[in-house]
Amino acid sequence: MKIAKDCIVFMQYTLTDEQGQVIDASTEEQPMPYLHGHGNIVPGLEKALEGLKAGETIKVAVTPEEGYGQVDPQAVQLFALDAFENIDEIKPGMQFHAEGPEGQVQVITVREIREDGVLIDRNHPLAGKTLNFEVVISEVREATEGELEHGHPHTSE
Repeated sequence: MKIAKDCIVFMQYTLTDEQGQVIDASTEEQPMPYLHGHGNIVPGLEKALEGLKAGETIKVAVTPEEGYGQVDPQAVQLFALDAFENIDEIKPGMQFHAEGPEGQVQVITVREIREDGVLIDRNHPLAGKTLNFEVVISEVREATEGELEHGHPHTSE
């Protein structure tokens, strides 16, 4: 079966940055499942996997436009220190989850602690980066009605 819309795909992958440093990877024992054609993975990778079958491999470079977008300078903002009063210690690099403008979960990264506030960044940590994927397709199957209804794979784990 070839990868197409409404298929469940299990893939082993290694994601590296432009310098070849590993950012993320799945394992052979636990390949990552996703529902194809539903925006569960970055668009550039999803397009590159279309039509592949179990056992096939691919290397693909996903541009920022087809990945997590370009860095938006307006997403870097200064917040008053008292907005973080319920947090014991704030450090650069800390990440928080917050609700985005359309209700989506958004990762917020602390960039700097200043006398006048906390500089935060709402850009995705991989925004502006080319993403290099090496992928092995482990399995391709039709999605169940429940998976299509929920928009993600159901696994036994």
